[in-house]
Parts: sequence; C-alpha cells; structure tokens
Amino acid sequence: MDLTPESKEIGRENFRSAIGSSVVRRSFLTKGIQKGISSGNGLGPYYYGYSEKVERPLRVGVIGTGDEGSVLINALNPKYVEVVAIADIRPYNVWRAFHGDYDSPVARAARCGLMEKYGWKTEDEAKKHVKVYGPYQDLLENAEADGVEAVIIALPLHLHAAAAIAAMKKGLHVLTEKLMGHSVHECKEMARIAKATGKHLATGHQRHYNILYDNAVHAINAGLLGDIHYIRAQWHRGNLPGSDSWQQPMPREFKPEDVQAGKIEKELESWEKKLAGITESLAKEKNVEKKASLAQDKELWTNKVAQKKAQLDDKQIADQVEKYGYERLELKDGDGRVLYNRPAGEELIRWRLWDRTGGGLMAELGSHQLDAASIFVSAMHGGKKQYPLNVFAAASRSVFPADRDAGDHVFCMFEYPAPDYDPGDELKKRKKITVSYASINGNGFAGYGETVFGTKGTLLLETEKDAMLFKTHYVDDKTVVKGGLGSASLEILDSGDKPAAEEQEVSSAVGFHATAGDISRGYTEQIEHWVCCIRENPEAKDDGPLPHCHPKVAIADAVIALTTNLAAAGPGRIDFKKEWFDIDSDETPEGVKPNVSKYS
Repeated sequence: MDLTPESKEIGRENFRSAIGSSVVRRSFLTKGIQKGISSGNGLGPYYYGYSEKVERPLRVGVIGTGDEGSVLINALNPKYVEVVAIADIRPYNVWRAFHGDYDSPVARAARCGLMEKYGWKTEDEAKKHVKVYGPYQDLLENAEADGVEAVIIALPLHLHAAAAIAAMKKGLHVLTEKLMGHSVHECKEMARIAKATGKHLATGHQRHYNILYDNAVHAINAGLLGDIHYIRAQWHRGNLPGSDSWQQPMPREFKPEDVQAGKIEKELESWEKKLAGITESLAKEKNVEKKASLAQDKELWTNKVAQKKAQLDDKQIADQVEKYGYERLELKDGDGRVLYNRPAGEELIRWRLWDRTGGGLMAELGSHQLDAASIFVSAMHGGKKQYPLNVFAAASRSVFPADRDAGDHVFCMFEYPAPDYDPGDELKKRKKITVSYASINGNGFAGYGETVFGTKGTLLLETEKDAMLFKTHYVDDKTVVKGGLGSASLEILDSGDKPAAEEQEVSSAVGFHATAGDISRGYTEQIEHWVCCIRENPEAKDDGPLPHCHPKVAIADAVIALTTNLAAAGPGRIDFKKEWFDIDSDETPEGVKPNVSKYS
C-alpha cells in the first residue's frame, strides 16, 4: 500500500500515542526518558534487563571484516567489548576494519572502523592493540596467546559452522551473523557442540533487540491489533544488471574478461584527479572558512583514494584463493555449452550469488523478516515460539543473466497456527495465521518492511526504524487508546472529545520522546547482551541468562529460510516437521543427519 506522506505521519503519531498510553507503556517509557537512555548508553539494559556495565570488557576476535563484519564493528560498545584480533584473507577488508568505509555518507555511518571506535589516530597505533590474521584458523590457533575470550563471525555463510565449531572447541564463545548455518544439519551440529562445550552461541537476528519491535509486541499484547490473521512482508531492491550490490567489482587480476574489469582502476583515477583538484584549491585559498572546508574535503578524499587502493590490493591473493577453499565453476546450458565461467576469486568476492557459499535471498534477507513475523505470531501465543505448519514457495531469475546460480526473485506463503488452532478439530484446524513474503530485484518500490493485519488494527514497520499504526484501514484518522490491558482498542479521535484529545496529546509526547533520534536497529544491544550472558553465565547453563537468539531460537529461523529454498527449488509446498526444529533430532529437511564427529 502506497501511503501519502500525511497518512504516514498520522500512522507514526498513532504508534507513538499507543505505546505512550497508560494502557501500554507510559510508565516504562517515561522512566526511560528520565534516565536519558540511548543506544550504547543504557537503552539495552533498560529495555532488556541486562547489566549496564561489565567488570571488564570481553576480549574479542572478529572473524570476517567485510560488509557485515564492519557493520558489527560499528555497533561495538567499548565499555563491553575490546577487539584484540581480526581475521580476513582480503586486504581490502582488513583496511576497512581499521579505517571504516568512505564509499558514501551512508556507508560511513554504518562502518566507522576500529580506529574511530577506539580513538586510535593511526593504523600503526591500532595494530599495537589488534593482531591481524589472514585465515580465521590462524586467529583461533593463537587465541589463547592473544587472550581472546570470544569471537564474532561474519564470514560467508558456508563457513559459519566450521568456524563457529572450531572456535567453541578452542574454548571460545561465539556470536555469528545470520543465517546460523548453511544447512539445518550444520545448525544442529553447531548447537550440539555449543552444549557439549558449555559455550554461548548467539546468532545475529537483531530484531530481537530492536526497541520498535519490542514496543510493537507490547501494543499487540495490549490488544490493539485484535486477532492477528495475516502478515505481509517484503524486501524489494532495485538491483539490475550492471548495478548490483551483490556483484561487487573485482581487481582485473581475478577475471580479466569480467564486465566490470577495470572499474576499480577507473574510479581510482577519477578520485585521484578529484583529490588533486581539492589540494590545488586548498593551496590557493585565502578565506579562512573556505580553507577549513577544503581541508575537510581533502581529508575525506584522501581516505576515499586510500580505500580504493586497498580494494585493488585484493589482487595480492588472486592466485591463492583456491588454497582457501573457493572453487571454479562453469555454468552450462542444456546442450552443455558454457554460458559463464567463474574463477575461484569471484566466488570469494561475490559469495552471496552462489548456492555453495550463500543461501540466496531467503538466507540474506528473508530470514530477518520471517524472524520478525515469528515474533508477532508468538505474541499472539503469549510469547511462546511458534513454528510454521507449511510453506508454498516459488523462485526465479527474472532480471539477471546466467552470471549466478542464486535466484533474483522469491515468493512464499506460510501458515502458522492461530491461538485456537487444533489439527484434530474439523473447524479449528482452519484457524491459522498466514504470512506472505516476497523478495525481488529490479524494482525497489516499497522498500522493505512488514505489515501486520489484525481484526482491530494494522501495524506497519519499515526499514527497522519506522513504525505506523492505524485502526484497520482508516489511514487518515488519528486514534486514541481505550479499554484495559489485553482488551484495549484503537478508537478514532473525536476532536470534540476534550479528555480524549488531551490523553492522546500526552501519550503521543511520551511515545515521541521515547523513540526520538536515530532508532537503533539492535546490533549494539545484541552484542552487549551477549557479553553480559558470557560474564554472568560463563558455562551457558540453561537456567542462566542466554542471548535472545540462542541456538533453539536461531535454528527455527534457519529451518524456515532453508526449507523455503527447498520448496522453491522443487515441490513448491513442504509441510514442516517438528523434528526439524529439535536440536536433538537427527531429522532435517535436506535429509542429511548431523555428524559432530567430522569436526574432531
């Protein structure tokens, strides 16, 4: 649904008014406002109940410092985490780990780098505190000597299990990026090793620590949406051939015939000219204010040029990539003609495009949003985790040529049990909650987010940072909360009802101040909580504090995403088995039994 800017603003105010109402969270939010909480400054402890400080920061090694690894570095709170080692085989990623990303203002905001995070002035100074390794195995081998207590893993998906299990067997706690693993049997192996070693294994589904989602769940619990019966989610991206964020340019040495060969060199040449022009203007400028502005520009473009040179430095490993386990591949048509030749280096740099190293749209994007849908469905069941009954799925490669084996479109529909669902009752077995999901390339209209449809209200969440609430389809009407907890409802605000208008104004002000500023997507809070769990429950016992996305939770998200891939590739529909979600069961949707002995 394409809402007008006016309707969106009404929806935002309705959401703020709802969560700021006395029925939902006014007392809680008001206390938070009075404490002056913000992300990295008490927000997580206040919302999720973990400690505001730890006796000593956790000494961490970061394994994989590419796009996502650098996002996690950006999210670190130095009061909780001390990075003492990093590992990445790409020189470019090592540079970004220290310096951050200067590609654009958005990239810079998402990836500040270790130097800015910890206040180190130069890379040499930073390296006095942080050991640098290539293969992750080298970091693990030296973990004890370096005093590493835990690792954050942001490697390509196919390496999650091997790296996490090796780390836990070395006595290290683990936080791995989503998806938990490349297959369900690998996820079960990871979970079993975590239990056997007594180590925390958390997975980075950060919506479990996003305050918008937390507040949304409280609105659901209050009864404002009524009975949830349908959830619609999507992630639409405008990626097209020649402009694909997953098909990053490579140094020419990796693949001279690549359509993007030479792109990095051309950009470097252009940026060096830009820097030279700024430098020349700075030398001539006499005006103090203009000179200061040019000096800032020079610093920015000096870093941009250095980053582009670091990207070219990946050529140093062009002849070593196969040694690290990456493979060559030929894509052929039905007659055996070669359509596309992929060198091993391309699998490394563009790993999301290949089934062997990634999990496609469902693993990278859909898993987050199906996780969110599960949170909302569980709210209807008193917070108890719910598993889908079945999935219908289809996938295609409608936009891109044969330069990948991952699809560029996926569409799926899930049926979840409603609170009164009963498979043994002819009528109640039809009581279900439907979740539909679409992830496409080629058109970014509507972006990404989730819409939750209830019998009394409609909730929209967009880009993990924006929330809107309406009384069902009344998108042009302000609302006020009436009724009691569990049976509350949204009523259209009558401007002539002075008490209701005053209540709405106060509630909206509380909700506004509680959600003002840059909403945290939850990365910082998930890492802080992981650290606190390690400090307070070092043996990861079930009766102690555990990360929100511990193995029993994370494996459910993996089962959903990976089973959807199987359905899309084959029968179209698959009924879920409860054994697939059971860590102790050997049953998996792919039919491969877990085998922890292979890691001995």
